Amino acid sequence: MRDATQPLPRRLLAEFLGTGLLVAVVVGSGIAAQQLSPNDIGIQLLENSTATVFGLAALILLFGPVSGAHFNPVVSLADWFLGRRSGKGLTAPDVGAYAVAQVAGGIAGALLANVMFDVSAGLSTKHRASGGHLVGEIVATAILVALIFALVRTERGAIAAPTVGAHIGAAYWFTSSTSFANPAVTIGRIFSDTFAGIAPASAPPFIAMQLIGLAVGVAITLALYPDAGGRADDVVVPHTH
Repeated sequence: MRDATQPLPRRLLAEFLGTGLLVAVVVGSGIAAQQLSPNDIGIQLLENSTATVFGLAALILLFGPVSGAHFNPVVSLADWFLGRRSGKGLTAPDVGAYAVAQVAGGIAGALLANVMFDVSAGLSTKHRASGGHLVGEIVATAILVALIFALVRTERGAIAAPTVGAHIGAAYWFTSSTSFANPAVTIGRIFSDTFAGIAPASAPPFIAMQLIGLAVGVAITLALYPDAGGRADDVVVPHTH
């Protein structure tokens, strides 16, 4: 659960590093996949998604005890909205601070991946915002939010790391957008003109659909678990209390 003894700067550092390393995993494995399997997009996606599943699970385990391992403004917003009536979860100022740290981390992670693979700095030219892709972002984000709160409401937050990683890995394949489901990751991936990038013009529609997915995910959560907000301190994983 959210630990009042953890100073906000320490939690923000965890969110910055966690989101940054998550984007480094996504972008770095995308670059590696492009280099290792230049003629097979399916294999590239398999390599990229596999690295993301394991990387996300490891990062949740590493940073979760400090900040909850949100790594995603959508998750932080849901945490505040659902927990506000019971006095649980993040406060509104904390949500803003988390979002800044997450976006800054996402950008830093993409730049780090570019440096590690000696890729020229530049903005992505990969346009993704077709109608199907946007629907995919709503679906992926809604399931992510509902899944996280189902886990914490039923006291299964301890398995959030593999479960959330599994959802993201599956959504790479069953959604047309390859499941960004995260505004901070979306913004970060603008800064890599590679297999994992997204063009600046495609990012705002993606983020808009992610916010719609947030609303859908919250509605699903309230329909299935009306009292889920009482466990908002445990999102994404229980913190040391």
